[in-house]
Amino acid sequence: MQNFTPTNFGRDNQLRTRMWVTMLLLGGVYGLFVWVLWGLGYTPWLVAVGLLVLVQLWLSDKMVLYAMRAKVVDEAAYPRLHAMVAELAMGAGIPKPKVAVSQMSAPNAFATGRSVKGATVAVTTGLMDLLDERQLRAVLAHEISHIRTRDVVVMTYASFFSMVAATLMSWLFWSSLFGGMRRRSNDNSGNVMMLVYLVTIVVWFVSQLLVAALSRYREYAADRGAAVLTREPLALASALQRIQGGLSGVPRTDLRKAGSANAFFIMPAVGDGFASLFSTHPTMERRILRLQEMERQLKQLG
Repeated sequence: MQNFTPTNFGRDNQLRTRMWVTMLLLGGVYGLFVWVLWGLGYTPWLVAVGLLVLVQLWLSDKMVLYAMRAKVVDEAAYPRLHAMVAELAMGAGIPKPKVAVSQMSAPNAFATGRSVKGATVAVTTGLMDLLDERQLRAVLAHEISHIRTRDVVVMTYASFFSMVAATLMSWLFWSSLFGGMRRRSNDNSGNVMMLVYLVTIVVWFVSQLLVAALSRYREYAADRGAAVLTREPLALASALQRIQGGLSGVPRTDLRKAGSANAFFIMPAVGDGFASLFSTHPTMERRILRLQEMERQLKQLG
């Protein structure tokens, strides 16, 4: 058997720097949050936060799959899908990830995992019905690239931090709502609760900004990785166009169900909130222009 040499992707120092900075800043933000809770004497909340962090950290990748109703499938059920993932993983020089399928009409794909060895590539049935084999291969190459650069690991952890903040915001909201009668007899307690609630909102806001900033750049990096891996940048460009067109025909209720995993998708299922600050993806037009430029560069290289 001949030795196989994985594709040379080059080194993306900018992506590596962004990943390190994102995790360091997220760690600092949550360290500050714990310090505020400690200073205000909210020891029970610290215990709750600690337990929540441990549970969500352990289940972070599974939570993404659950949110998308994606289930790991064996090779007998989807042989062609497994074959493409195996071929692309070999080309990228990584272990073959698990393969999952979501029975959703919204055409999309994503990768998740807390390590390269434990990663999963997932696609929806809507995507497989919409794309031809060449386009599907390009999309899978995009997701494999996320795993190869390990940005999917960083995004899995970073997104779980945002989920923790969102969960705490919900807890504090309902606590303040049902604790309203008690606050009348103890205004100081109510003020402390409001302060903690405001700090939690700030933590969530900063988390969202950091996740969005990393996510936008990593999509460009994965597009480039897919182009290098398949040598067909225009296949991915045409796939992105078809996915965007396919999403426009999906009921809004189905798209909202997928919204919680927006940052992981190859194409956002729903809008990214107000303003471009929270956008998890660059515009499709910019992505396609970059892919077209890669096509020209490949032709020049012969």
